[in-house]
Amino acid sequence: MPGRRLTRRHSRSTHSSAHRLEREAGPAGVLYSATVVTAGSGGNGADVRILPGPATLAAEAARQAALVIRDAVSRNGVAHAMFATGNSQLAFVDALVDPSAGVPWGDVVVFHMDEYVGLGPEHPASFQRWIAERITARAHPSAAHYLDGRADPEQECDRYAGLLALHPLDLCCLGIGENGHLAFNDPGVADFDDALDVKVIELDPACRAQQVGEGHFATDAEVPKLAMTVTVPALLRAARVLAIVPEGRKAEPVRAALLGPIETSCPASILQRTPHATVFLDPDSATLLPRSG
Repeated sequence: MPGRRLTRRHSRSTHSSAHRLEREAGPAGVLYSATVVTAGSGGNGADVRILPGPATLAAEAARQAALVIRDAVSRNGVAHAMFATGNSQLAFVDALVDPSAGVPWGDVVVFHMDEYVGLGPEHPASFQRWIAERITARAHPSAAHYLDGRADPEQECDRYAGLLALHPLDLCCLGIGENGHLAFNDPGVADFDDALDVKVIELDPACRAQQVGEGHFATDAEVPKLAMTVTVPALLRAARVLAIVPEGRKAEPVRAALLGPIETSCPASILQRTPHATVFLDPDSATLLPRSG
């Protein structure tokens, strides 16, 4: 395919360096495939793939996730995989748990990345419940480790961090929030050099509004104030990171994440420095990315 690249500037703290999206040949069915290249850094950032629509995005992301899982099982006898929850992940997870994906779920240990403080699995908005219903009950992994929203939050964060230390992640499948968050690492609480692997945070207003907008809560007042989240360094420590980001409501955070400064004001911008990550977009979520050539 003919090469094309996008050059732009970004700043991090007081330092500036040139970045570009450099087009490359992608798999069949991919509309556009590129790598975020950081001049002077000695390395690249995430791969970016734009698929024709939400269904093809889900299928391609599931195909890639299945490859990572099968490879880990082949090498180690087990795969440790972490999954995001939420409406944007539904089609991807449906594709991944379908038997046609060929995932050896009996050799997979499942984790998730966040939970509301005070909510148990009986609550419809519980992420433990989301994982249990959409992955565990359908795919029957060898184990699933849940964050317990009813436990003492600080102690639960320590417990979950201990599990992650014992089970290094082969795969982390995440989304990008409407405020640019990764998991519940919202602007203002995200830390690219966090010393913790799991921590308690206060949800910001934009994140709370997203939870209402997706139908998980009827009003802002019903959204818990606090949540537990796996931190940015712990998420990106996975051997492979896949960001599944469909839908037009994600267009602005995608633009900020891939073209803006690498700053915690858009936590997903750290993907510009994550060469083992692939970002899957559809035309709606990629609509603000300039592509030429």
